[in-house]
Amino acid sequence: MERVALPERPNWREKAAEAGFGFHEMYGEPYWLDDAAYVFSLDEIERDIETPAETLHAMCLDIMPDIVASEEMLTKLAIPAEHHDCVRDSWNDGDRHIYGRFDFAYTGDGHSGDGGVAKLLEYNADTPTSIFEGAWFQHNWMIDQIEAGVLPEDVDQFNLLQESLIDAFATFAPDRIFHFACWMSNEEDRGTTTYLMDCAVQAGHQTEMIDIQDIGVDDEGRFTDMSDRTIDRCFKLYPWEDMFTEPFAEHLRPGVFVEPAWKAVLSNKAILPLLWDRHPGHPNLLPSYFSDDPRVADLGEYVTKPYFSREGQNVDLIQGGKTTEAAQGAYGGSPRVAQAYSPLFETEGRHAVLGVWMVGDRAAGLGMREDSSRITKDMSRFVPHIIQD
Repeated sequence: MERVALPERPNWREKAAEAGFGFHEMYGEPYWLDDAAYVFSLDEIERDIETPAETLHAMCLDIMPDIVASEEMLTKLAIPAEHHDCVRDSWNDGDRHIYGRFDFAYTGDGHSGDGGVAKLLEYNADTPTSIFEGAWFQHNWMIDQIEAGVLPEDVDQFNLLQESLIDAFATFAPDRIFHFACWMSNEEDRGTTTYLMDCAVQAGHQTEMIDIQDIGVDDEGRFTDMSDRTIDRCFKLYPWEDMFTEPFAEHLRPGVFVEPAWKAVLSNKAILPLLWDRHPGHPNLLPSYFSDDPRVADLGEYVTKPYFSREGQNVDLIQGGKTTEAAQGAYGGSPRVAQAYSPLFETEGRHAVLGVWMVGDRAAGLGMREDSSRITKDMSRFVPHIIQD
C-alpha cells in the first residue's frame, strides 16, 4: 500500500457538477482529491481487506440474536425501551438490509507490529456517507485516467458497488412506490440519496423523494408523503437514533424503512465491546470496553467515542491518561466506549482510514479518507484508489 501523486483531470470539476457531486468542495475546502491515489496489490485487497470485512460482518450477524433477545442488552445500547420491540421484530422478521461500511486502520506494511492486519475501528451500518464517491465518482476517475494515459490499462479498483447496489434493490419487489427520504437542504445528503434512488430505478422501482421532515402519519398510523400517499417502503438517509426521537417515532414498525430497524444495533459503537467480549484476541478486532469498565485503564493509548457519534464528532485520543487529540461535536452527552488505539497508514502527515463497503453480505468496494489529524472527520478528504501488481 502506498500513496502516489498523479496529475488531476483538467475537467473534473465540470464532471462533478454534471454528476450532481456538488459537495466535492465544502465550506471552501476540498473534499475530493483528484491528484492522488492509494495503490494496493490484489493480495492486499483480497487477503487483508475483503476477507476480514466479510468475516466481521458474519460475526456481527451472529451476535444479533442474543442482543435482540435481551432487554438488558438493548438498554445497554441506549435503544429506547419503547422501540425494543421494533428493533427485535425487524430482526426476527428478516427485514432486508442493503449496505454498511467498515472503517479499518491498516498500515499494509507491518509498521503497527501486527503484519499490517486490518483493525476494525467501527461499523457504519446504517447511513451511506461516501457511497456515491466510492461507487461512481472514483470509478469515473479511474476510467478517465486510463484513457488519458496517466494510468496503465491493466489497473483495477476494488469497486463492485454500483452493480451490487442495483442487485440489492432488485431483491425488493417493485410492487409499491419506493420512497427516498433525507434532509433535502443538505447537499451531500441529497446528492447521495439521489444516487441511491437512481440505483433503485435501474433495479425496476418506481421512486419518489421526500424530505424526512415531511413524512406524515394518517389516521390509521400509516406513514404518508406530501401527496397523502401511503409510504410502504422508504429508504432513509437518517440515523436510527434520530428516527427514534422524531414526532412520528411511535408509529415506527418493521418492514417500512431501509436500512431496517435492527441496524440500530450494528451502527451503534457499543457493538465494539460486545464483539471483543465474544471474540477476544481476534486479529481484526481491537480491545474495546464500555467506558466504565475498569479494564480501560489497562489499554494504554486508546480512543473514547460516543455510541452515536457521526463523522468523528466527540472522539478523544488518550495517551498516558491525557487527551492528546479531540474532535468537537454534538454528541458529548452520549454514553461512550473505549477502544485500543491502532495506528493509521501515514505519509507526509496524512492519516488514512479504509472504508470497506458491504452490500448485502459481501464486501463490494473501498473508499479512502485522509486527514492531517488521526481523527477522521466530516471534512476529511476522499482519495481514489487503484489495484496494481
